[in-house]
Amino acid sequence: MTSTPIPESGSVLDEELARAELYGLMSALYYAPPGADLLAQLRLAATEAPAAGALLEEPWRALVGVAREMTQQAIDGEYNRLFGGIGKPEVYLYGSHFLSGFLNEKPLAKLRSDLLDLELARSENMSETEDHVAYLCEVMRYLIAADAQAEHQLKRQQEFFFRHLRPWVGLLCDAIQAHPGARFYAALALLTRHFMDVEAQGFDMLG
Repeated sequence: MTSTPIPESGSVLDEELARAELYGLMSALYYAPPGADLLAQLRLAATEAPAAGALLEEPWRALVGVAREMTQQAIDGEYNRLFGGIGKPEVYLYGSHFLSGFLNEKPLAKLRSDLLDLELARSENMSETEDHVAYLCEVMRYLIAADAQAEHQLKRQQEFFFRHLRPWVGLLCDAIQAHPGARFYAALALLTRHFMDVEAQGFDMLG
């Protein structure tokens, strides 16, 4: 996982950079509660979109607003209650759980095969399996950042997105938003849902 700046908007290339940075931000926040530096960036982030009515403006404003209202300790505690703890977490962050009902099942094997084709491998420093939502967001960030202008890269992004994120990430957002103890992560789930919808619409236009 990388330290990710807060996304901004601008030209077409800037939009690709913003996509990559937003995937990176989601990766960081789903992998662990935000550290002091990332939380400070989030609290200071602009909440007005360059164009009125931007699709992500309201969920982005909601996430920034909650970050400003909650203490780091409260966000840490929320993350641990939802996703951590000993034994079964209250909300799973793994695609295999939502796609098959079990961890380390066929969806993970298919994912690993596709990652080999992309010449990507899980870092030895990462304790989670590759179907963790943070890992998948990081792969998308990498694919966008690798060459934002190459058509074949867009196709690879499209294929990876529809195979390994789109089929289950909405279910993850449902689970987080339905949890009575979710506040910061409910806002993140809302942003995730809207962003994934925008991504799906954009990829559908590729044909």
